[in-house]
Amino acid sequence: MRVLMTMEFDNDKASRVIQDKRLGELMQTVLKPLNPEAVYFATVHGHRGGIVVFDLQEPAQMPSVAEPLFQELGAEISIQPAMTIDDVTRALV
Repeated sequence: MRVLMTMEFDNDKASRVIQDKRLGELMQTVLKPLNPEAVYFATVHGHRGGIVVFDLQEPAQMPSVAEPLFQELGAEISIQPAMTIDDVTRALV
C-alpha cells in the first residue's frame, strides 16, 4: 500500500546529528530499504523534517522505519495511506 510518511525532527537532536555529519548516513539507512517513490526534506511545523512516499509492504515494517528516527532525531512521525489520481479514479468508478 502506498503511504505518505511525514517526519518532524526535534531541532536539538537533529542539530547534533547534522554537526556529527551523520544525517546522510542515517537517512540512507532508513530510506534505502524502502525504495521510496519520493523523498522531500522541508520544514514541518517550524522544525526540520520531510515527507516520504513509499510502498508499505506490511505493518510490521513500520518499527524498522520509525525507530531509528525516534531514537536519533526525536522524530514525530505520521504514516497514512496515499492515493494517486489513478487510484481515486478507479475507486470512484
